[in-house]
Amino acid sequence: MSQNTAPPRKPSSSTGAWAAGGTLFAGVLMLVTGFMDIFQGIAGIAEDDVYTRVGDYVFKFNLTTWGWIHLILGVILVIVGYGVLKGAEWGRVAGIALASLNLLFQFLFLPYQPWWALFSMAISVFVIWALATDDAYGPNERY
Repeated sequence: MSQNTAPPRKPSSSTGAWAAGGTLFAGVLMLVTGFMDIFQGIAGIAEDDVYTRVGDYVFKFNLTTWGWIHLILGVILVIVGYGVLKGAEWGRVAGIALASLNLLFQFLFLPYQPWWALFSMAISVFVIWALATDDAYGPNERY
């Protein structure tokens, strides 16, 4: 190599940088969503009259049951969010699965907290995108 030649550079991708930053943000969002689900679950378990129904939907669930579902899902989301932040492969796979499950549960929770459920669904969609598009976990892309 002569002095005038620059060393070969790894091609950079702005999409890859967004996805890598998105994965870090997705891990933080999973932690926050997990803690919020824990609080939502505690509120549902403590008193059935915390949430009120908005409209009449085909699916009806007991609010104490919803409280336990949110509490368990919240604890698991916190654990998996920590795994995503640590860069564990199991955290990424479990994060996609749990964000999908959270998306489904929040859709079913729409009659009780419509605005929070829609917000949590949007967060889940972002988490799925960020974890699915980041290739920093690939064998050739370690940073």
